[in-house]
Amino acid sequence: MGRVGTWIYQNSGGDVVEQKLLSILKDMGHEVITNLNLFHSTATAGKLICNEINMYDLDVFFSYNAGEQTQYQTYMYEQVDKYVKCINNFDAFKVSEDKFKTSDILRNNGINSTDYFLCHRDEIDKIREIVKTWGKVVFKRVDGWGGIGMSLLESVEQLDMILPFLNQTDLRFFYIEKFVDYDGSDFRVDIVDNQFIACYGRKAKQGDWRTNVTSGGSVILRDDFDDKLIETAKKAAKALNMDVAGVDIIYDRQKQHNLVF
Repeated sequence: MGRVGTWIYQNSGGDVVEQKLLSILKDMGHEVITNLNLFHSTATAGKLICNEINMYDLDVFFSYNAGEQTQYQTYMYEQVDKYVKCINNFDAFKVSEDKFKTSDILRNNGINSTDYFLCHRDEIDKIREIVKTWGKVVFKRVDGWGGIGMSLLESVEQLDMILPFLNQTDLRFFYIEKFVDYDGSDFRVDIVDNQFIACYGRKAKQGDWRTNVTSGGSVILRDDFDDKLIETAKKAAKALNMDVAGVDIIYDRQKQHNLVF
């Protein structure tokens, strides 16, 4: 049978999910090698070695641990994808890690997503105009995760206050999203191979607007989802060409519809 390698998050019940997955794969006759953290990988003589395993000898590599992802791991992931079936494939993974590219693809596939604006860092007057028009925006890194590096701006004056800091960073462009009026909670819909697996949610801590657990948000049970929300999640995963996706959805109270963010 096949040789399957995995690297799966261990917090928030990830270890339980991993054990269930391993049990199923082993019952099917597959050899499973866990904890293939590419942070510890090396490459030489046409081999890419991680934990004494040549990654190129795998039939499948399943990586699902954004919280511990590093630039080096991503670099090695791209190379493994050239020889091994990766879930998700590297191109889909890279797009899903980029907020602008994700939003752009969603919009062009008829899927509601947050209003966004991207421009070169030297075009600051254009950013000022957007802030004036939208009134309340969220400044983000396109490759950020977990709520890290986000700033809520409610005026041009606040934008001007953080510009000296931004100008000292290596950001080549600025990306902002219009702030969405929502109830401080979201839906996380898990889709695997275009099939609905589960739905739960996250809730921002009191006084905050970020639902990310790493920013103080908490995981909550959700039984108020419907078929329409699940179909939206499936469409988003398909548009991004993702085999496995955790699709985040919130309800926009102003526009009165769900949107993927």
